[in-house]
Amino acid sequence: MSRAVILTDEHLDKNAAKTSHGLLRYSNKYDIQGVIDSKFSGRYTDEVIPNCNRVPIYDSLDPLLAEKDAEVLIVGVATVGGYLPMNFEKHIKQAMERGMDIVSGLHYYLSEQDKFVSMAEEFGVNIHDIRKSPPLDELHYFQDRKKDIGALTIPFLGTDSSVGKRTALISVYETLKSMGESVAWVATGQTGILQGADFGLPLDSITGDYMVGELEHKIWSTWKETKPDMILVEGQGSISHPAYVCGSRAVLAASQPDGVVLQHSPKRKYRHYREDEIKWPMPDVQHERELIKLFSGAEVIAIGINPEFTDASEKKEIIRRYEKEHDLPTADALEEPEKIARSIVELL
Repeated sequence: MSRAVILTDEHLDKNAAKTSHGLLRYSNKYDIQGVIDSKFSGRYTDEVIPNCNRVPIYDSLDPLLAEKDAEVLIVGVATVGGYLPMNFEKHIKQAMERGMDIVSGLHYYLSEQDKFVSMAEEFGVNIHDIRKSPPLDELHYFQDRKKDIGALTIPFLGTDSSVGKRTALISVYETLKSMGESVAWVATGQTGILQGADFGLPLDSITGDYMVGELEHKIWSTWKETKPDMILVEGQGSISHPAYVCGSRAVLAASQPDGVVLQHSPKRKYRHYREDEIKWPMPDVQHERELIKLFSGAEVIAIGINPEFTDASEKKEIIRRYEKEHDLPTADALEEPEKIARSIVELL
């Protein structure tokens, strides 16, 4: 595992930092040495983010490197539109001056910016933009491969973006492995790729004509190479999200699911997309279930609850109510992943 530093300066407590949140909860590719965030300097990550590993936070790179050894700087945000926050540039340049490679999952490709390319050459470091699509001649078109896959395909979709789909998936994935089940997962975004998924692609960077075919190819490759009984597929956006229309529809079309796990935040009022300006209301869970059924023919088999803005007693009551209203296993996947895992195993 490469020793890495995560850059989130002034973003660690925001939804845009979901990349860093994911890496701080699960990573089999990078050993996280610290986080750079001037807003929370001197604290630890588990004081800011629930259910994550305890990692020290620094205001800049030099004090971190005085205590730790690191070789990679990871841009730890996934901003709306994939832009680079203006205050990140100084940290990236400083890291290159210290001989560190840069890894970014933004649509803003650092490897195509002259100011970063020249510095990378000067200091002999590499820039890895992992959210780039493969070249056109390497992309795959849809081939209806579901019939060739001898495994359950289970997407983890959500009622919103940044609602915990990937986090729930990984928790359930690890639980299924601990139960002795044969399972694999396919990442569809930059965070899952950074976390070390064996199979994955940056779905929202793929040319539209190839989105479904390329993801289908990844799912089929997962089956061909590992022969699991279950393949979990990370969702993107939501089937009803007005700003992210391609993500969930492509996931459903590519996976042709045997069942769907639906992640929801009951206390979130507005969609995670320019909330201060647009205020698009969160959808009803039943309506989302109906849309998933309409677009894929598959049923939602379990509901995952994102407990943001709730306390323990309120979360417990929400889970009880959702199980009664929807007649489905419902759980906070970070606390009771086995409830969701069992709903998948029952489909075998």
